[in-house]
Amino acid sequence: MFYRPFLCVCSVVVGFSLWAPPAGAADVATAKKARMLMVTQSKGFKHGSVNRPAGKLAPAEIAITQLGQTSGLFTVDCTQEVDKDFTKDNLKNYDLVFFYTTGNLGIPEETLSYFFNDWLKQKGHGFIGAHSATDTYGDYKPYWDMVGGTFNGHPWGSGETVTITVHDTKHPASLPWGEEFQIKDEIYQYKNWQPEKVHVLMSLNMAKCKTKKPYHVPVSWVKNYGDGRIFYTNLGHNESTWANKQFIDSMEHGIKWVLGQEPGDATPNPELSKAQDEKAKADAEQAN
Repeated sequence: MFYRPFLCVCSVVVGFSLWAPPAGAADVATAKKARMLMVTQSKGFKHGSVNRPAGKLAPAEIAITQLGQTSGLFTVDCTQEVDKDFTKDNLKNYDLVFFYTTGNLGIPEETLSYFFNDWLKQKGHGFIGAHSATDTYGDYKPYWDMVGGTFNGHPWGSGETVTITVHDTKHPASLPWGEEFQIKDEIYQYKNWQPEKVHVLMSLNMAKCKTKKPYHVPVSWVKNYGDGRIFYTNLGHNESTWANKQFIDSMEHGIKWVLGQEPGDATPNPELSKAQDEKAKADAEQAN
């Protein structure tokens, strides 16, 4: 079953453990908070950021749980057992679903259909995906149509520092990064990419990256999905990213946008992807 972590905070994180609140206490304390189901199950490559050492929570789970508690925005239940926790009945308890996952998770198609159509599109809930959420259900069109694209390799490895351009400096999810920044993290390229359906927030700046490719590589985007909202960021491979203040600030404001608490444009901007394609091709040719 899922972890409902209890966070002890002084000036540092002291520890996490399984926790059940006193009867009635949780209802009062969390009456105005959203509820998030964070899924960190791996059916493919298992990232260190979602690896639970000795049964404790993983770095990504700790970071998001702590964010929920310090911001007061939401509570988090963390699971690596979708067969028990990602069910139609259990999803009805949540406002948000967060995926840091890989591979085919084995969720029944009936449940996925409910998740895409009823829970997200009709009920207007929210989905947040980090890093390998796009390396999940890569051959299942309803999933990649929802999340926005499918992993297609990572020429920019976890040890490479990349330069990222922020295209929408006003959107809550990208505002904390400024106009441009550098970060050491693994960056994906994508197939099944549908620029006509997403609002790209950030992309690789090929001219300033060591590894150059002649095509657009988006790093983060948002989209409307029926009445639901989607926020995805490629960042998060390296454990150090989950301790990066700008990254956590981006997560916080991205979640606020998904919850409808902060305004932000989600209008598809395919013209930006086209322009970035042309720029990347020119940058790569110039480098050669």
